[in-house]
Amino acid sequence: MYSKELVRRQAADIAAAVPETLTQFRCSVCRGVFGSSAELQSHYAVEHPGAVPPAIIRLKLNGCLCEALIEPYWTLQRALQFRFGLTGAKHMCNRGACGSCTVIMDGRAVLACMTLAIECEGKEIQTVEGIAADTKWRPLVESYCRWDAMQCGYCTPGFLVSAKALLDKNPNPTEDECREALSGNICICGTYPRHATAILEAALKIAKGA
Repeated sequence: MYSKELVRRQAADIAAAVPETLTQFRCSVCRGVFGSSAELQSHYAVEHPGAVPPAIIRLKLNGCLCEALIEPYWTLQRALQFRFGLTGAKHMCNRGACGSCTVIMDGRAVLACMTLAIECEGKEIQTVEGIAADTKWRPLVESYCRWDAMQCGYCTPGFLVSAKALLDKNPNPTEDECREALSGNICICGTYPRHATAILEAALKIAKGA
């Protein structure tokens, strides 16, 4: 049976499952596993002198300090999916045109597919999983569900993250401001009319502490 609290707990479990500390350092060339970054660097110098070794990034992800080993050319979207197990930021256009990979970095909505993960060292990042796990933002999630502001649902996380970024800066937006904030998000199913309605309803409930 559908349970709002169950859904919130599931989102919290996903957000909490992000690995905080690296325990294994894997070579991306030969797949060898090492116990420290120094061992991995030494391995690359000896065995793969022409290759660029993976790098460690440390960031605050959905409120938790964590680190991961990534390739220097990886995007933030790829790192979130394949290193942190967070699939909310979708891989769709992969060229910054659709908004499906939107996350919040240091309070600003950014496109994860256009952001190199290596540039996110020390940044604070929120994904849709973290937003769904936060009881403060339950009215926003519920309003999106109540107003059917999705069809296939693939683009919905990006819309919801953009909406949250808007409400962080402007708790009482107008309909036009909602549309402007979501102008970088594309929905092939054409659910645009419902998004502003859902955000405006959520804004009222959040203001009342509902």
